[in-house]
Amino acid sequence: MNLLGIDFEDWYHPQLVQKYVKNEKHEPRMFKGIDKILEMLRRNDTLATFFVVGELLETNPEIFDKITENEHEIAFHTMYHTRIDSPNFKENFRNEIEKFSKLTNKKSKGFRAPTFSLNETSSWIIDLLSEYDYIYDSSIVPAKTDLYGTPNAEIKPYRISSDSLENDTIDGKLIEFPLLVTKFLGKKVPAGGGFYLRTLPMRVIKNAIRQYEKQEIPATFYIHSWELTPEFMPKLPLSTKDKFITYHNLQKAFTKMNQLIQEFEFTSFEKFLGNNCQVIGPSIR
Repeated sequence: MNLLGIDFEDWYHPQLVQKYVKNEKHEPRMFKGIDKILEMLRRNDTLATFFVVGELLETNPEIFDKITENEHEIAFHTMYHTRIDSPNFKENFRNEIEKFSKLTNKKSKGFRAPTFSLNETSSWIIDLLSEYDYIYDSSIVPAKTDLYGTPNAEIKPYRISSDSLENDTIDGKLIEFPLLVTKFLGKKVPAGGGFYLRTLPMRVIKNAIRQYEKQEIPATFYIHSWELTPEFMPKLPLSTKDKFITYHNLQKAFTKMNQLIQEFEFTSFEKFLGNNCQVIGPSIR
């Protein structure tokens, strides 16, 4: 069984977009597409975890009801989609997590850092999440990119601590679900969704999932809400590189994700943990 996380964020949240819209009015749009996403999951009898940017629940609280009423899991993606290694983020995070807890009736037990920004400078967040009874994190990508990556991290779920982001540790406070990676053209690259879902050939992604399944490792996959509902994603005058990363093959993302959940079994992190916690790392057997 593989894991599907939907990063539910709006058009102005991606890091490569934020710098271009600082002075614009941020009118939420993605709530208009949630029914389309839920219908795709329903048709394929698939549960998912929605990593939600908290401010969207403030403006459109019906998002929470629609997610939970359809038996999907809701998890935390910060309140404003700020990189957790940003200056001054640490001093504000306790307020953010308490606010999100109120918005979700304390239902959230999982976290994903925006732009996978969990690294040595932001590892403090592991202890704080544990303090608020969080169970797992999914912010580690075991490959290096221009924006993120922990290339030496384990590829299977493991216990993570603020002192050890890469390997299972007996005193780890959270379970880490690292994103799917694979070898492509001789290099280890992310293969678990987002830009890489839109860019890599489907045979490469499918082979990566099959390789994980042979090793009995869950393939952890993610996709953004704006990738599944590109009709609500405005085309902005980004730089050539940022435009390519943000918009390349955007119209193909829904079809490719739909194809994957038709061919492979995916579920929510919550459901997986309920059935498989005994296989995750020697420290919790």
